[in-house]
Amino acid sequence: QVQLVESGGGLVQAGGSLRLSCAASGSIFSINAMGWYRQAPGKQRELVAAITSGGTTNYAASVKGRFTISRDNTKNTVYLQMNSLKPEDTAVYYCKGPLTTFGSWGQGTQVTVSS
Repeated sequence: QVQLVESGGGLVQAGGSLRLSCAASGSIFSINAMGWYRQAPGKQRELVAAITSGGTTNYAASVKGRFTISRDNTKNTVYLQMNSLKPEDTAVYYCKGPLTTFGSWGQGTQVTVSS
């Protein structure tokens, strides 16, 4: 089973940027789609961005144009570059892989955007 460890969260002012990283163990990383989710207090967990093994990306409408997902298969790592952050982006961000019913979740990293 894949193990995932996120890093890179923190406190940032509105308009700022953060880059999240998700390091995966296991050799299946390069052959599976990976994704970033987020969960704000009192809300359901939602898919923010996804990337296939071939590099095709997909984004939630709320982050399109501001967030960029990428992956480095040589490092078994997926990234989420977040620019022009807004207070409504405040949430715990989770990495998931593979993007299947039984995919693994990371422990989450807190992102807080102040106004």
